[in-house]
Amino acid sequence: MSLSAISDLYARFQQCRAVSTDTRQPQDGTLFFALNGPSFRGAAFAPQALEKGALFAVVDDAALAATNPERYCYAPDTLLALQQLALHHRRQLGSMPVVAITGSNGKTTTKELLHAVLSRRYRVQYTRGNLNNHIGVPLTLLTIRPEAHDLAVVEMGANHQGEIDSYCQYAEPTHGLITNIGKAHLEGFGGLEGVAKGKSELFRYLGARGGTVFVNTADARLPELGAPVANRITYPGPTDTYPAELLAAAPHVSMRLFDGTPVEAAITGAYNFLNLAAAAAVGAHFGVPSADIAAALAAYDPTNNRSQLVRTERRNEVILDAYNANPSSMAAAIASLAARPGEATHKVALLGDMFELGPESETEHRALGELLAQQSFGTVLLVGHDMQHAVRPGFRHFATKAEAAEWLGQNPPAGRQILVKGSRGMGLETLMGLL
Repeated sequence: MSLSAISDLYARFQQCRAVSTDTRQPQDGTLFFALNGPSFRGAAFAPQALEKGALFAVVDDAALAATNPERYCYAPDTLLALQQLALHHRRQLGSMPVVAITGSNGKTTTKELLHAVLSRRYRVQYTRGNLNNHIGVPLTLLTIRPEAHDLAVVEMGANHQGEIDSYCQYAEPTHGLITNIGKAHLEGFGGLEGVAKGKSELFRYLGARGGTVFVNTADARLPELGAPVANRITYPGPTDTYPAELLAAAPHVSMRLFDGTPVEAAITGAYNFLNLAAAAAVGAHFGVPSADIAAALAAYDPTNNRSQLVRTERRNEVILDAYNANPSSMAAAIASLAARPGEATHKVALLGDMFELGPESETEHRALGELLAQQSFGTVLLVGHDMQHAVRPGFRHFATKAEAAEWLGQNPPAGRQILVKGSRGMGLETLMGLL
């Protein structure tokens, strides 16, 4: 759309209470974008959006738009129009800091922690749920209000190169954090080097524009990727800008902040120490007092299938980390289970397929099996087609989740420490009622 067309659209946006892309949601006072899907044309739903209370609808159907120019806005590409509107809005926010977060693992947890820490001093808008893609990022930007917010935290997910850079073009972040570089979305990125190249697009964008990056020096690749950026904040090493010390990883993370302030968090696992340390570093950079940082980190209680510690009626202590999985996060979670106090024979690994690994899937699942074989867990339960490659003597494999549920119903574990982890599509959290 032309600049004048975007300006006209922005004037309509300012009359609306929110932006919508789904007619199943309330539409009162919204600006509706009729986005197309693989099997539907968004414009077909635009009349329904207006009937349900949307003030305006953006459609790619010129004939439909001509029937009511007061209510319809024509755009040849409605997704592009949404992104262009987000950029226009971003530029109205002036110097407001926008902190972008990406990474292979932990970005959503880190985003939630960042929001908790920064909210101790600022009015913060942040990515809700998993709105971290080419639709979610512009939608998040359009929820930022200069009169209501001082700072924004925007999560950016990606599964191929060029994606993070495209988000930066309309989010125009001022600060950036990459949680880590791991074996996630290998199919789309084309291997681990492709992951590093894709995720580091955030650092390259900020480096070229005088932005600030937060560098996790515990990740072998990130110091080098962050080195070209003049404005670098480092964590959590002893000689970094904001050091942090891990005291214990189980049953919860216990740590000290850069000034010695102790933190007893509600989340478990050494891998979460780095997420906590990242939030502390960003908070300190923005002037949040260390006592407030510690209080925010201690108060954070995960409820989204990410590193939740759940105690069940059968006296099981379940590490519910079933939101997603890849080889890097699986290895970290297994190491965390192994490091927990207690007999290894009382530990159970209930793991599901890792998706989006492409040609590397069989190799990575085999490697996972080798890693599990090095542990001494009492029970290893593997669920899914690809997990057949991880099977070793003594392991149990179930082709489907239904088969796993049947076995668990007949063999309910009791008094065990259980790790539940798999890719989102596996939905292993639905087995919690059997644990």
